[in-house]
Amino acid sequence: MTFHNTSRIALLFAVASAATVLAAPPGLAFSSEAQQMCTGDALRLCGHEVPNVQRITACMVRNRAQVSPGCRAVMDREHAARRRAATDE
Repeated sequence: MTFHNTSRIALLFAVASAATVLAAPPGLAFSSEAQQMCTGDALRLCGHEVPNVQRITACMVRNRAQVSPGCRAVMDREHAARRRAATDE
């Protein structure tokens, strides 16, 4: 496996992990929609943080204003669902 492929796999794992962290119910599987909408933004904005999942997640949150509208919508939806779930506990 080449370094490029390894980096891409690490980034996809990181995006999946970041989406899981932002997902509403804990344990809910990372959505394919989040992967589809945010992978390009993660590569563009936070690729330098690969393979550190926590740093990629923090980078995506920090750069929320610069992510694409589709990724921002997914992030907003998942954040709102997480807030609702927290208030229901």
